[in-house]
Amino acid sequence: MTGQMESRFEGSVLGYIGYSIAAFLITICTFGIAFPWAEVMFRSWICRNTIINGKRLYFDGTGAQLFGSYIKWWFFTFITFGIYSFWLFNKMTHWRVKHTHFVE
Repeated sequence: MTGQMESRFEGSVLGYIGYSIAAFLITICTFGIAFPWAEVMFRSWICRNTIINGKRLYFDGTGAQLFGSYIKWWFFTFITFGIYSFWLFNKMTHWRVKHTHFVE
């Protein structure tokens, strides 16, 4: 192994609190409809402040991209009487990872 690269998170506690409150308020005030945009805002902040092996992450997902999947996932959850909700965490994680990249 040639040399160990540094991995770190540079976000502050105040930044975390601010983005968490903003995402929460956006979601609550819109009765959950704007959750995809709140998620993208929060996830973008996390990625902008994360460095892995010396490379910064960036997030290229948009609320509009997530919105279609979000509606579909909740529809499936509703028609299966909640059974599909067990797949929601996996689907959301897949979407997050798909849109997370290294800055080149």
